[in-house]
Amino acid sequence: MTTLSLKRLAVLALPMAALAMTTAAQADEWTPSRSIEFVAPANPGGGWDTLVRTVSRVLQEEQLAERNFAAINVPGGGGAVAWAQIARDSGNPHKLFATSPPIILVPLAGASRYDHTAFTPVARLITDYSIILVSADSDYETINDLFDALKENPRLSVGGGSAPGSMDHISVAGLASAAGLDASSVNYIPFSGGGDAMTNLMGGHVEAVITGAGESAGQLGEGSQLRALGVSAPERLSGSLADIPTYQEQGVDYTFDIWRGVMGTPDMPEEAVAYYENLFAEMLATDGWQQARDQLGWIDAYQDSEEFGAFLDEQKELFSSVLSDLGLLRQ
Repeated sequence: MTTLSLKRLAVLALPMAALAMTTAAQADEWTPSRSIEFVAPANPGGGWDTLVRTVSRVLQEEQLAERNFAAINVPGGGGAVAWAQIARDSGNPHKLFATSPPIILVPLAGASRYDHTAFTPVARLITDYSIILVSADSDYETINDLFDALKENPRLSVGGGSAPGSMDHISVAGLASAAGLDASSVNYIPFSGGGDAMTNLMGGHVEAVITGAGESAGQLGEGSQLRALGVSAPERLSGSLADIPTYQEQGVDYTFDIWRGVMGTPDMPEEAVAYYENLFAEMLATDGWQQARDQLGWIDAYQDSEEFGAFLDEQKELFSSVLSDLGLLRQ
């Protein structure tokens, strides 16, 4: 590695090191006294579940946490069922949940009374991308093949693991619009999670599924029953997803990123927030995390609690405009 490369790495490492140093003293004021309930607001197999289980495993393997992180699935309502339960547990420092765009989209669509402002932002961790999957024996070889078929027969359906007006729906609607279709004409079928959507794809109940690239990484490759048509990243991903073309490579000028992070109960104590900020900052620097991240095609996108909270407010403004254009805004 060149001297210049080493200098660049050192510069990039400074913000993370500074965060760890500034929060370490605060984190010493509080440590968990029992296992942490780490909630995935969906069935196993989806993006939230993948994040929860990956983070829990890495924290244990790297021996970073004083207590165990127990992965818990609470499916229903595109996340709304879990959010309602967590909202009733105000101030509990031993409960966290995985979050992503649905924490904003589902309430905006009128399907939950709780949005991001009801909870405590802890940290944004990664960015993922959407991916379109079909069965391995499908006639569709490219994104354009699929959307040509949808133009001819609007009753053909695309499944996803989030509620109408939520992340998967918004992602495929935007893609359809960029491909020349009326976004509102897409026959989107919501399922209770990414795993359920995959099951229905293999059962022939939908033509395609849109999901997170990371959660599908382990199901693709030689001998797979699935085939990926494209990914929403601005450039090809690495690792096991490197052979999948982007939408832009196929002439569809569209990208969509799926940020994922961690939130806590309403009014979580500041000392607990500081502890978790420091913990996740340490985790992202470990070899175990970096190996898992690369395997899943994720990109580190860390923000601390304050930064994440401001980012969520900005996302609400953006998604309000998108849902309004689709006629799905309910607030």
